[in-house]
Amino acid sequence: MLAGWQDKLLQVGLALAAIAIVVALVVLVVALAERWRARERMIALVFAGPALLLLAVGLVYPMGGTALMSLYDGTQTQFVGLDNYQWIFTDPAAVRSLLNTLIWLVVVPVASTGFGFLYALLIDGSRFERFTKTLMFMPMAISFVGASIIWKFVYAYRDISRPQIGLLNQLLVWLGQEPRQFLIDSPGNTLFLIVVMIWTQTGYAMVLLSAAIKAMPVDVVEAARLDGAGGLRMLTNITIPLVRPTLVVVFTTIAIGSLKVFDIVRTMTGGQYDTQVIANTMYDQSFRFGQPGIGSALAVLLLVMVAPVIAFNVHQLRRNREVRG
Repeated sequence: MLAGWQDKLLQVGLALAAIAIVVALVVLVVALAERWRARERMIALVFAGPALLLLAVGLVYPMGGTALMSLYDGTQTQFVGLDNYQWIFTDPAAVRSLLNTLIWLVVVPVASTGFGFLYALLIDGSRFERFTKTLMFMPMAISFVGASIIWKFVYAYRDISRPQIGLLNQLLVWLGQEPRQFLIDSPGNTLFLIVVMIWTQTGYAMVLLSAAIKAMPVDVVEAARLDGAGGLRMLTNITIPLVRPTLVVVFTTIAIGSLKVFDIVRTMTGGQYDTQVIANTMYDQSFRFGQPGIGSALAVLLLVMVAPVIAFNVHQLRRNREVRG
């Protein structure tokens, strides 16, 4: 009886999702009908239809299924309501993963965007600009797993009686210090993991911000210099306001990546030593501990955390488009 009731509930959920999709498509068609002529409307539907269908099948349907799974226990047979979400905010290990994820969310976007912007300013117009940009962008071409393996060797630890193979510990030995276990000692190990993502994302920020700096109107820059604007005033009154749209895009993009970080933690520590994050906890609960309900609840929580960042990004893009229009 319970299984039959579960099937009925699943069918109701899928029916509601299908109705929502149909309503959205109807609203879209009506909006297009009011704005464009018949021929242009048909062209728009031809191009937008497949994308909307793929979006519904690949995003809306799995999203509804995940939300439904989050309301059941590990066997997906017993309805537990919001118990899985309660576990996330009461279990010490889960709370630790939330706090670590927030640290990633704060540190990585700020550091990557800041370093990328500073680097773009310093090398703009320099003699070796192309070469230095290439060096900075190269880590971006490496996958998170590859970058993690590289930095795992950088942080490698051996006893003081043995030769060090880790770069940082070898430097400590040369300075007369004891080698450290960078990936084990908490809470500093989370920051050492964060360094890996900053290293890979700074080049991305630098390239986009460098392009934005070069796209600044020449007449505005020259007028500011003729008015006697120095370096700091140029930066705060001219450069930052003009590249602000790009700064927002870069910051929010890196923030979304920080919220979903998985590869680095999985490769370097496996979430041990108080380095766990939401995405890795979701994987562990779903595939290692046989708790798909908790894993689904974590996935829903991650979606809720990412959604405001995406909404802010879209809002800023619309605002910039209206200003330019």
